[in-house]
Amino acid sequence: MGITRREFSRAASGLFAASHLSAAQQDPEGDDRRIGYCIVGLGRISMQHFMPATRTSKYSRVTALVSGHRDKAERMAAQYGVPSRSIYGYENFDSISENRDIDAVYIALPNSMHAEYTIRTAKAGKHVLCEKPMATSVADSQAMIDACRKAGRKLMIAYRCQLEPTHLRAIQLIREGKLGKIQAIESANGFNIRPGEWRITMALGGGGPLMDVGIYSLNACRYLTGEEPQELRAYTSVIDHDGRFNEVEENLSWTMRFPSGALASCNTTYGSNMPGYFRVHGSKGTMAMEQAFGYQGQHLTAQINGEPPIDDLSAAHDPSHFVTEADHFSDCVLHNREPKTPGEEGLRDMKWMSAIYGAAGRKTL
Repeated sequence: MGITRREFSRAASGLFAASHLSAAQQDPEGDDRRIGYCIVGLGRISMQHFMPATRTSKYSRVTALVSGHRDKAERMAAQYGVPSRSIYGYENFDSISENRDIDAVYIALPNSMHAEYTIRTAKAGKHVLCEKPMATSVADSQAMIDACRKAGRKLMIAYRCQLEPTHLRAIQLIREGKLGKIQAIESANGFNIRPGEWRITMALGGGGPLMDVGIYSLNACRYLTGEEPQELRAYTSVIDHDGRFNEVEENLSWTMRFPSGALASCNTTYGSNMPGYFRVHGSKGTMAMEQAFGYQGQHLTAQINGEPPIDDLSAAHDPSHFVTEADHFSDCVLHNREPKTPGEEGLRDMKWMSAIYGAAGRKTL
């Protein structure tokens, strides 16, 4: 019996996809089970955190680099054993499709570049681990999801806190009802930004602190409650008229009401050092986490009616959060599992950030 044109097209697509898989992906039970990452963007988060994490990871390694500065790329390549042929510039990025040592791409570029390079990565037949925020618009976020789905490649947004043990314990305490009914959450995160940072340009950052450190508080309120906001209010301000905030807000505060009735109040800033934290108030007790969103030092405390106090200081040290993050995604690639924080999770945050900006009177994303 012959096959239809549609069946032939599906078969051909499958053969094309298989030809672009590395040996580790084609034979996940082979000796080399480490996923090869191409690092796109050699900045602080990639060079100081993600790349060092691969040195102690179980399933991840650096196999290629993309940078606009060849000298920097060569220095990093020497440290990680990346051959010269696997160093790319942005002008020849698409040729990563021919490199079988690359299974996935870690995108650590300015926010406004996430969509373009995620879509190009998917077209090159590679999986994508993209830093947050996912993009700078809802439309771009959806386009990233669509491109990866069309290419049959996985997309994960780098919400490392959702994989971190202290955060997971906080979520568990709430889900088990230890705090009773959640009444209110407070959260904040911010820092005093230096002049000249790309983050304070609208073209690259897409907004101010909400699009950088404020997203941690937004995401935390969502995973702590397990709900999506139902109503919100928001305000922005600029206090320091020193040239840093000509394009983006300096401060942003917002409140959210969830379907359960729980209320959340959040603040983020580029004008003051504001160590990240959250506090949860329930009918049976309270819980707080200091240094909640940093790369180490999470300190969870809780006072629950009728139970001994909880005082849990994380023993993890940077870059351990990134080890967990990279290996989670690598495991998903190797065993064809859905990442815990797929593109759809990033899209949800992007929609809420757009709504927050709209409520504050700024053009939505």
